[in-house]
Amino acid sequence: MRIVAGTHRGRRISAPPGRATRPTSDRVREAIFAMAGPVEGLDVLDVFAGSGALGLEALSRGAASATFVERAPRAVARIRANVEALGLEERSRVVPRDWRAALAAERAAGRRYGLCLLDPPYSVTARIAAGLSAALAPLMAPAGTVVIEYSAASPPLQPSGLEIDSRIDRAYGDTAVSVLRLAAAT
Repeated sequence: MRIVAGTHRGRRISAPPGRATRPTSDRVREAIFAMAGPVEGLDVLDVFAGSGALGLEALSRGAASATFVERAPRAVARIRANVEALGLEERSRVVPRDWRAALAAERAAGRRYGLCLLDPPYSVTARIAAGLSAALAPLMAPAGTVVIEYSAASPPLQPSGLEIDSRIDRAYGDTAVSVLRLAAAT
Protein backbone atom coordinates (compact mmCIF):
# COMPACT_ATOMS: atom_id res chain seq x y z
CA MET A 1 0.00 0.00 0.00
CA ARG A 2 1.03 3.57 -0.50
CA ILE A 3 -0.17 7.05 0.41
CA VAL A 4 -2.13 8.33 -2.59
CA ALA A 5 -1.82 12.13 -2.28
CA GLY A 6 -0.41 15.00 -0.26
CA THR A 7 2.95 15.55 1.39
CA HIS A 8 3.62 11.81 1.77
CA ARG A 9 2.37 10.82 -1.69
CA GLY A 10 3.92 7.57 -2.90
CA ARG A 11 5.29 6.60 0.54
CA ARG A 12 4.68 2.97 1.40
CA ILE A 13 2.80 1.81 4.47
CA SER A 14 2.12 -1.74 5.54
CA ALA A 15 -0.76 -3.74 6.96
CA PRO A 16 -0.55 -6.18 9.85
CA PRO A 17 0.28 -9.74 8.80
CA GLY A 18 -2.57 -12.19 8.27
CA ARG A 19 -6.11 -11.85 7.05
CA ALA A 20 -7.64 -10.24 10.14
CA THR A 21 -7.19 -6.77 8.64
CA ARG A 22 -8.67 -5.76 5.29
CA PRO A 23 -6.77 -2.65 4.17
CA THR A 24 -8.64 -0.08 2.10
CA SER A 25 -7.25 -0.16 -1.43
CA ASP A 26 -5.49 2.84 -2.95
CA ARG A 27 -8.37 3.25 -5.42
CA VAL A 28 -11.04 3.31 -2.70
CA ARG A 29 -8.99 5.69 -0.51
CA GLU A 30 -8.62 8.06 -3.45
CA ALA A 31 -12.39 7.93 -4.05
CA ILE A 32 -13.17 8.46 -0.34
CA PHE A 33 -11.12 11.64 -0.18
CA ALA A 34 -12.50 12.92 -3.48
CA MET A 35 -16.05 12.52 -2.11
CA ALA A 36 -15.22 13.80 1.41
CA GLY A 37 -13.59 16.96 0.10
CA PRO A 38 -10.76 18.99 1.62
CA VAL A 39 -9.42 17.81 4.98
CA GLU A 40 -6.90 20.59 5.66
CA GLY A 41 -6.93 21.58 9.31
CA LEU A 42 -9.47 18.96 10.39
CA ASP A 43 -9.14 16.69 13.39
CA VAL A 44 -9.76 13.16 12.09
CA LEU A 45 -11.04 10.07 13.90
CA ASP A 46 -10.12 6.74 12.25
CA VAL A 47 -12.16 3.97 13.92
CA PHE A 48 -11.34 0.31 13.21
CA ALA A 49 -8.08 1.75 11.90
CA GLY A 50 -6.36 -1.53 10.89
CA SER A 51 -3.17 -0.33 9.22
CA GLY A 52 -4.04 3.34 9.75
CA ALA A 53 -4.15 3.92 5.98
CA LEU A 54 -7.23 6.17 6.04
CA GLY A 55 -6.02 8.40 8.87
CA LEU A 56 -2.50 8.53 7.44
CA GLU A 57 -3.94 9.57 4.07
CA ALA A 58 -5.85 12.36 5.83
CA LEU A 59 -2.68 13.56 7.57
CA SER A 60 -0.79 13.52 4.27
CA ARG A 61 -3.56 15.67 2.79
CA GLY A 62 -3.24 18.29 5.54
CA ALA A 63 -5.44 17.14 8.44
CA ALA A 64 -4.39 18.78 11.72
CA SER A 65 -4.44 15.51 13.66
CA ALA A 66 -5.56 11.90 13.52
CA THR A 67 -6.75 9.64 16.30
CA PHE A 68 -6.50 5.96 15.40
CA VAL A 69 -8.84 3.57 17.27
CA GLU A 70 -7.94 -0.11 16.99
CA ARG A 71 -8.09 -2.97 19.49
CA ALA A 72 -6.04 -5.71 17.75
CA PRO A 73 -2.47 -5.67 19.15
CA ARG A 74 -0.83 -6.51 15.79
CA ALA A 75 -2.75 -3.75 14.05
CA VAL A 76 -1.93 -1.26 16.82
CA ALA A 77 1.77 -2.10 16.43
CA ARG A 78 1.52 -1.64 12.64
CA ILE A 79 -0.26 1.72 12.98
CA ARG A 80 2.45 2.94 15.33
CA ALA A 81 5.17 1.72 12.95
CA ASN A 82 3.50 3.45 9.97
CA VAL A 83 3.06 6.70 11.93
CA GLU A 84 6.73 6.60 12.95
CA ALA A 85 7.95 5.73 9.44
CA LEU A 86 6.13 8.80 8.08
CA GLY A 87 7.29 11.04 10.93
CA LEU A 88 3.73 11.88 11.98
CA GLU A 89 4.00 11.21 15.72
CA GLU A 90 3.27 14.83 16.68
CA ARG A 91 -0.06 14.83 14.83
CA SER A 92 -1.14 11.27 15.69
CA ARG A 93 -2.65 9.50 18.64
CA VAL A 94 -3.18 5.73 18.77
CA VAL A 95 -5.95 4.50 21.08
CA PRO A 96 -5.57 0.72 21.59
CA ARG A 97 -9.12 -0.01 22.74
CA ASP A 98 -12.44 -1.41 21.65
CA TRP A 99 -14.45 1.18 19.71
CA ARG A 100 -17.13 1.50 22.42
CA ALA A 101 -14.64 2.25 25.20
CA ALA A 102 -12.53 4.48 22.96
CA LEU A 103 -15.46 6.62 21.80
CA ALA A 104 -16.76 6.93 25.36
CA ALA A 105 -13.31 8.15 26.48
CA GLU A 106 -13.11 10.61 23.56
CA ARG A 107 -16.54 11.97 24.49
CA ALA A 108 -15.56 12.26 28.18
CA ALA A 109 -12.44 14.20 27.14
CA GLY A 110 -14.60 16.64 25.14
CA ARG A 111 -12.95 15.88 21.80
CA ARG A 112 -14.68 16.82 18.53
CA TYR A 113 -13.82 15.73 15.00
CA GLY A 114 -14.43 17.24 11.57
CA LEU A 115 -13.97 13.91 9.80
CA CYS A 116 -14.66 10.38 11.00
CA LEU A 117 -13.48 7.39 8.96
CA LEU A 118 -15.17 4.07 9.79
CA ASP A 119 -14.05 0.75 8.34
CA PRO A 120 -15.47 -1.96 10.62
CA PRO A 121 -15.24 -5.65 9.77
CA TYR A 122 -17.90 -6.25 7.14
CA SER A 123 -19.38 -9.11 9.19
CA VAL A 124 -20.41 -6.75 12.03
CA THR A 125 -21.07 -3.45 10.25
CA ALA A 126 -24.87 -3.71 10.09
CA ARG A 127 -25.12 -5.07 13.64
CA ILE A 128 -23.16 -2.21 15.23
CA ALA A 129 -24.35 0.65 13.00
CA ALA A 130 -26.95 2.04 15.44
CA GLY A 131 -24.61 1.93 18.45
CA LEU A 132 -21.77 3.38 16.45
CA SER A 133 -23.94 6.25 15.18
CA ALA A 134 -25.15 7.09 18.68
CA ALA A 135 -21.58 7.03 20.05
CA LEU A 136 -20.30 9.23 17.20
CA ALA A 137 -22.98 11.92 17.32
CA PRO A 138 -21.52 13.87 20.30
CA LEU A 139 -17.99 13.60 18.87
CA MET A 140 -18.71 15.21 15.52
CA ALA A 141 -18.20 18.89 14.81
CA PRO A 142 -21.14 20.71 13.16
CA ALA A 143 -21.03 20.19 9.37
CA GLY A 144 -18.54 17.34 9.88
CA THR A 145 -18.23 14.37 7.57
CA VAL A 146 -18.61 10.67 8.37
CA VAL A 147 -17.27 8.06 5.92
CA ILE A 148 -18.44 4.46 6.34
CA GLU A 149 -16.93 1.54 4.44
CA TYR A 150 -19.00 -1.66 4.20
CA SER A 151 -19.67 -4.67 1.99
CA ALA A 152 -21.17 -3.84 -1.40
CA ALA A 153 -23.39 -6.90 -0.90
CA SER A 154 -25.15 -5.09 1.98
CA PRO A 155 -27.70 -2.31 1.63
CA PRO A 156 -26.48 1.22 2.44
CA LEU A 157 -26.37 1.83 6.18
CA GLN A 158 -28.99 4.07 7.74
CA PRO A 159 -27.20 5.62 10.71
CA SER A 160 -29.39 6.94 13.50
CA GLY A 161 -28.56 9.80 15.82
CA LEU A 162 -26.68 11.83 13.20
CA GLU A 163 -28.34 14.82 11.54
CA ILE A 164 -27.43 14.16 7.91
CA ASP A 165 -27.45 17.07 5.47
CA SER A 166 -26.33 15.11 2.39
CA ARG A 167 -25.22 11.63 1.47
CA ILE A 168 -23.19 9.97 -1.30
CA ASP A 169 -23.20 6.17 -1.75
CA ARG A 170 -20.78 4.45 -4.15
CA ALA A 171 -19.59 0.89 -4.76
CA TYR A 172 -16.07 -0.18 -5.77
CA GLY A 173 -16.00 -3.92 -6.38
CA ASP A 174 -16.63 -5.67 -3.02
CA THR A 175 -16.51 -2.37 -1.12
CA ALA A 176 -19.22 0.23 -0.72
CA VAL A 177 -18.69 3.68 0.75
CA SER A 178 -21.18 6.14 2.21
CA VAL A 179 -20.09 9.73 2.78
CA LEU A 180 -22.42 11.56 5.14
CA ARG A 181 -22.23 15.33 5.54
CA LEU A 182 -23.72 16.40 8.82
CA ALA A 183 -26.00 19.36 9.31
CA ALA A 184 -24.38 22.62 10.42
CA ALA A 185 -25.24 23.93 13.88
CA THR A 186 -28.03 26.49 13.90
